[in-house]
Amino acid sequence: MHTLADPLRHAARHYADNPAIICGDIRMNYAEMTARCRRLGGALKALGLAPGDRVAILAANSHQYIETYMAVPAAGFAVVPLNTRHADAELAYALQDSGARILLIDREPGALAAHVKRVIQIPDGYEVLIGEADEIELGEGVTEQTLAGLFYTGGTTGASKGVMLSHRNLIANCHNWTGITQPTPEDIAVVMAPLFHAAGSNSVIASIWSGGSQLVIPAFNPADILDQIAREGATQTLGVPIMIAALAEEQHANPRDVSSVRTVAHGASPIATEVIRRAIAAFPDAEFIHLYGATELAPLATGLRHEELMPHSDLLRSCGQAAPGVAVRVMNEDGGECAPGEVGEIAVQGPNVMQGYWNKPAETAAALRDGWYFSGDLGYADENSYIFLMDRAKDMIISGAENVYCTEVEEVLHQHPAVLQAAVFGIPDEKWGEAVHAAIQLRHPVEAEELIAFCSERIAGYKVPKGIDFWDEPLPISGPGKILKRELRKPYWEGRNKQIG
Repeated sequence: MHTLADPLRHAARHYADNPAIICGDIRMNYAEMTARCRRLGGALKALGLAPGDRVAILAANSHQYIETYMAVPAAGFAVVPLNTRHADAELAYALQDSGARILLIDREPGALAAHVKRVIQIPDGYEVLIGEADEIELGEGVTEQTLAGLFYTGGTTGASKGVMLSHRNLIANCHNWTGITQPTPEDIAVVMAPLFHAAGSNSVIASIWSGGSQLVIPAFNPADILDQIAREGATQTLGVPIMIAALAEEQHANPRDVSSVRTVAHGASPIATEVIRRAIAAFPDAEFIHLYGATELAPLATGLRHEELMPHSDLLRSCGQAAPGVAVRVMNEDGGECAPGEVGEIAVQGPNVMQGYWNKPAETAAALRDGWYFSGDLGYADENSYIFLMDRAKDMIISGAENVYCTEVEEVLHQHPAVLQAAVFGIPDEKWGEAVHAAIQLRHPVEAEELIAFCSERIAGYKVPKGIDFWDEPLPISGPGKILKRELRKPYWEGRNKQIG
C-alpha cells in the first residue's frame, strides 16, 4: 500500500541533495522541498483542519503548487485544484460543491473569499504560513482508499463534475506513467501543462519518486520554454496537442539546441498526424509518446511509445495499448465488446478508475458500470488491441443519417500546409439535420474553396466541411488545453430547442 507521502519520503531518503525544483530564480533540493511539505501539513493541521477536509488551490504553476498538491493529501486532507480558465461562477460552484475550507490563491480572491473559511495568498501569505509552522510526519492515518483530491472536469462537453481520486488511483497512475515514460534521477522534466489538470500533476509524482528535477513553467510561452530547455538541458516534457504544435512552430522558426530532450509526451485530445510529424522534425532526438486517458482515470489508460519511428505508419493515429494493470475495451450499445475495427465507446477498468463523482450519485452510476468506466469517447481497437480515437460521443456529427467523426476531418485539414489549427463540429441544416463545419487558424492565407476541394479529394463527400470560419487568433481552449467546440457551436445553435450530436 502506498500513499502520496511515500514519494516524498523516498525522495528525502535517497535524493536529498538532488535538485527538485527549478522555478524562475528559485532552486531547491529534495531535503528542502520535503521539509516545506511537512511544514505545510503542520500549518494546515494548526489551522484546525480535520482529516478529509478539502483545500482548494487557484494558481498558476509554481513550486508552491507542487508542494500543495503533494502535502495536502499526504497530510490526510483532499486537494481541490481549480481551473484557472474557469469563470468566477464556475469557481464558486466548485468551492461550494467541494465544501473547501481553505483557498490558496495567487490573485485577488474577490467574491470567492465568501465561499471558504480562510484565504491564503500565494506567495506571501503562503510563505508566512509555512515559515511559522512545525513539521509533521506525513502519511499518518492515510490509506490508499483515502480521498486524495477532487478534480473538477474541464466542462468541454457539459457541466463540471468533481472527480474523486484516491491515493490508490494516483499512485497506480504514477506507476503506469513511470512504466511508459521511464523518468530517472538525471531527468529535468518541463512542467508546462497546468498543474490543476490530472496529467500535469501526476507526472510530478513520478518525477519526485524517481528523484528527477522539475522545471516549473508558470505560463505557457513557446519561445520562453524553448529558451529554458536549451539553458537548463531539460530532458522530458508533457503537453496537450496545442502546446506541442506551438513549440514545434517556434522551434522551426527560431531553432534552439533542444538535443537534451529525450521524451515528448502528449495527450488530453487527439492530435493530427501532420502536427506530430512537424514536432518530430523540431525535436529530432526525442522519443514521442502518445498518452490517452481522462480525469476519471487519474488520468492514464493507454500509451504509444516511439512515434518518431513510425512517421508513415497507420499506428501514428493510435493512442497505443492499455497501460500495465489497466484493461481497455471498446463496447457496443448492447454492452458487448466490439470486433476489431468496429467503432464503439471506450471503457476502462483498473486501480486508476475514480471512486466516483462528488455529490453526484446518478452521474456516477451512469459512468461506472459493472466495474468499468465508460468514457464517452468513441474509437476502435485493431487486431492487436491498439486503440484508435475517433471522437467524443457528444461531438460526433450525424448528417443525413451518416456518422461523421470530427477527428477524421480534422486530420485531413491539418495536412494542408496553410492550416495551423482546425476544429470540426456540426451546425444545423434543414435538409441533413447537421452539416459539417470547420473553424481554422491559418499559417498563411488560403481560400475556403481551396480547403474544401482539398478535403473532397481525400474523404467522402458527406464528411467534407460545407463551410469554414477563419480565425485570426488561436481557437478557444479549456484550461487543460482542449478546443472548446461548444463555444464554436454556440452561435449556430442559439435559439434552437434541440441540438443534434
